[in-house]
Amino acid sequence: MARRHGKTKEYESSRYVKDIKSADVWSVFKIIADFVQGFDELGDLGPSVTIFGSARLDENHPYYTQAMTLANMLGEKGYNVITGGGPGIMEAANRGAYEVETVESIGLNIELATEQQPNPYITKGQSFDYFFSRKVMLVKYSMAYVIFPGGFGTLDEMFEALTLIQTRKVWGVRLFVVGTEFYAPLIQFIKDKMLAEGMIDEIDVRLINLTDDLEFVVREIEKSLISQIQTMEKEGLTDTKYYKALASHVDQTHSYAGQGSS
Repeated sequence: MARRHGKTKEYESSRYVKDIKSADVWSVFKIIADFVQGFDELGDLGPSVTIFGSARLDENHPYYTQAMTLANMLGEKGYNVITGGGPGIMEAANRGAYEVETVESIGLNIELATEQQPNPYITKGQSFDYFFSRKVMLVKYSMAYVIFPGGFGTLDEMFEALTLIQTRKVWGVRLFVVGTEFYAPLIQFIKDKMLAEGMIDEIDVRLINLTDDLEFVVREIEKSLISQIQTMEKEGLTDTKYYKALASHVDQTHSYAGQGSS
């Protein structure tokens, strides 16, 4: 705070600290609301794939076209598509899924000063107050994560997803990184530094599927779906809503009739 000509000037940082002090209790309720609404909106989803990527690419960019194409391919196979609900790669993915009337095009938006306005290709959406609750919803109801080129936010989401898979906080989930030219230096850094210095294991590197082959991504997700269903059967989870949604999808699209049941 500073005084000038008898008036008190309030800096942005001062308002931020003030908000923290006065809003802690109310923040708890807003956090709970984020999660409750997310669970309610997404809990009954069938097989879904989350696509991450830059908010700054327009529809003329090749990565936008790729993301839209992949989402459409996944939609045609019966997969819902989840994104952060904004422009760029997120819009492209929602747009591709939006063209398939039998699946949901899901956008989980967050209010930002720049960039992040909901795109018009969302059939089911939610707006979040907090990044961390939004990130939970982006990964919780998805059976695969696809990472397109992006900035800090995209890399944050990629490495958090990798950490969840590495530590087995999620299981049966695959991670695909699309954009070999863009991501090759990062993958090389992971191998040359993290792996070489013993900070991760070889098996951790193999969690990353770097590719530009969209058909490969779809095929591998299809395999992963069957694997997840079989694992849930072995673990006795056949009465869960999630299992029933997955099994129903496979019954309709693959004539799956309890493969792997014992």
